[in-house]
Amino acid sequence: MEHSDERNVNEQEDGVHLQSSSGKKKWKWGLKAVMAAVLLALSAFLLKSDVWTFWTWWLLAAVMGVAAMPVTGRLFERFDDKGWIFSKMLAITATGYLTWLLVSIKLVPFTALTCVLVTVVCAGGCIFLLQRQSKKGIECFPIEHLSLVYWEELIFFAAFLLWTYLAGFRPEAIGTEKFMDYGFMETMMRSTTLPARDLWYSEGHINYYYGGQYFAVFLTKLSFTKVELTYNLMRTFVAGLAFAMPFSLVYQMAVDRMKGQPKKKRVKEAVPVFAGLTAGMAVSIAGNMHYVIYAVILPWIQKIKGEEVTGYWFPDATRYIGYNPDRPDKTIHEFPCYSFVLGDLHAHVVNIMFVLLLLGILYAWMRSERKKDIPAEESLKSAEFWKKQLLMPHILLVSLLLGVFQWTNFWDFVIYYVVTGAVVTFTNIIRLRGKIKRILAVTLVQAVEILVVGYVVILPFTVQFVSMVDGVALAQNHTLIHQLLVLWGLPTAISLMFVIAILWEKLRGMEHKSLYRLMKAVRTADLFTIILGLCSIGLVLIPEIVYVKDIYGIDYSRANTMFKLTYQAYIMFGMAMAYAIYRMMVVSRQKIFKIFSGIGLFFLVCTAGYFGKSVETWFGEVWKPSEYQGLNATTYLETDFPEDVAAIRWLKKNIKGVQVVLEANGDSYKNYERVSATTGLPTILGWYAHEWLWRGDTDDLNQKSADVESIYTSGDPVLVEKLLDVYEVSYIFVGSMEREKYEDRLNNELLKSLGEIVFADENSGTYIVQVD
Repeated sequence: MEHSDERNVNEQEDGVHLQSSSGKKKWKWGLKAVMAAVLLALSAFLLKSDVWTFWTWWLLAAVMGVAAMPVTGRLFERFDDKGWIFSKMLAITATGYLTWLLVSIKLVPFTALTCVLVTVVCAGGCIFLLQRQSKKGIECFPIEHLSLVYWEELIFFAAFLLWTYLAGFRPEAIGTEKFMDYGFMETMMRSTTLPARDLWYSEGHINYYYGGQYFAVFLTKLSFTKVELTYNLMRTFVAGLAFAMPFSLVYQMAVDRMKGQPKKKRVKEAVPVFAGLTAGMAVSIAGNMHYVIYAVILPWIQKIKGEEVTGYWFPDATRYIGYNPDRPDKTIHEFPCYSFVLGDLHAHVVNIMFVLLLLGILYAWMRSERKKDIPAEESLKSAEFWKKQLLMPHILLVSLLLGVFQWTNFWDFVIYYVVTGAVVTFTNIIRLRGKIKRILAVTLVQAVEILVVGYVVILPFTVQFVSMVDGVALAQNHTLIHQLLVLWGLPTAISLMFVIAILWEKLRGMEHKSLYRLMKAVRTADLFTIILGLCSIGLVLIPEIVYVKDIYGIDYSRANTMFKLTYQAYIMFGMAMAYAIYRMMVVSRQKIFKIFSGIGLFFLVCTAGYFGKSVETWFGEVWKPSEYQGLNATTYLETDFPEDVAAIRWLKKNIKGVQVVLEANGDSYKNYERVSATTGLPTILGWYAHEWLWRGDTDDLNQKSADVESIYTSGDPVLVEKLLDVYEVSYIFVGSMEREKYEDRLNNELLKSLGEIVFADENSGTYIVQVD
């Protein structure tokens, strides 16, 4: 009886404990539901009518990500979240690429229906795969880590919302290269074939890395939204992922490293969170030490001395080498936060999300494969052995992404082919047990496989693309040492200190030292961080040795090379620093590493002040929701081109498909080509320097420029009609820029006689002629 009573009491206590635990879980999820509801309400309040398009894109990405989880969950099976955030990008990449491929080989037209059908078919394939996995007892959803999924989704939504709200304070697609980026989107929205006709060279197709703008148009067509809004939404979507994806990757790296550590549970849980948040900050909203020195430290010193405090212009952090001091070596060293604030939707910006997907896949592969030691008895002559090496899903997917990079931003293809090679090499050293012959054979074959697959999958683009590269040359100019230290001293110091910390830990007690034993002793997360750090240092040093030749003069010879290489260095540095700092701070036993990491974290956090400074300077009083202007990228027409706005909007509304509309051509970065850029309708010749870069034939461009002038100014109707016929011009636009350029030479009487005047504004004098 006594034993029975004790058992009953214990059962009652267990029941109370379970009820209490269940109650706590319900309370926590209730709180989470309230937080989500508040964030949704806040988005509606801040974005006003734009919130519907914002919600549409967020839901679309969420649904596509969930649908792709049967694939993503297997690729990231060792991640706590099963690759939840990465699944969004995997789905967009797969469906967008397949749609592009089918359109490029002329099997289907590029329409909203095609985008929807391809996406539905891919989702159906994932559902079929899910059923097969379920029968085998394979779980591809992060059921045991739903709380992590919730926080990741919340982080992405919040970051996406933040940047979208900020974009609404300066939404206009004018200035810098926005005309080009927005124009690419508009012309692809009109086109049913790819590549689309070049809006600034009507006789040819786009000869540029248009993949980034293509994916923006793909999502626009898939969601049945408008380019006027999605131009800005795409760049804020990328910015949101640029915080969430580094968070997910570095969070998992920290979780992996904290396993087996004799630390309290709360420490093990907190470190990955802080490391992930720091990574998101470092990649997407931080600046560099230029801001800390020139916007904080030097003004503070000037104030103490009683001197006049100099102001800070946020683009200076990206135009430092060659500008301060002024030298004939003007360079560019931008980073994501600057890009997100500035608002260009250029190739290097959109490709950030694909780059982060590739890095996530590489880490997932490295983590799973290094534990799969290949038996020494497996012969290199075995067909089964090579089948395993060549049919690795992760490697094939990385090959596809590298191929896509040739179309979205070619520089990233070269950069991440090398990064992939480093990851593959170090992983093969471990899993092939240090056997040099096998390591060399497998690594070489996989390198060739990645290269071949990468080229094959993108052939529809490369066979029509004319290279803009004119060779490689030795650098004649070099960066001043103090400038290198200002820009790259912090991440380089942290990366090198991390390498020293790892070597100090692993080599001290190692009796028989070898590269294989060292690699085997280093944890996956540590090794991956070392690769990121060293590759980033290499990217910083390369422009000091060589540069890729292009059309720019000697004073700007290194600009583009440094720009494209160090942009990716910044992204990898951001994640490497975030992981290395917390790894040294928590795991390392030597005080010097802990102290150094603490100092590094302090300065890294300080660089995030760049975000606040640039936002205040560029967007204005963002703390006043009433100042929010909306996401429409074309509202500048009313203020910048009041004489032309009605005519441009008439074209946008009434002209279907792709027809040539003549307008005055001019220099790059000017207000010329506002018609083609806003409507997507091609003109004979657009921004001169851009077409020079894309095509390289200045004689042809000069002839076209002369022909455009002849049409507008010649008094010979036979010549004008012949030129209109040669260039297949359907409409002639005469507005403010045409009057400004040609002045009294403009032959209005002849132009009006060439066809029907379909639009005329008596007040401004702007008119459109539909050519007979």
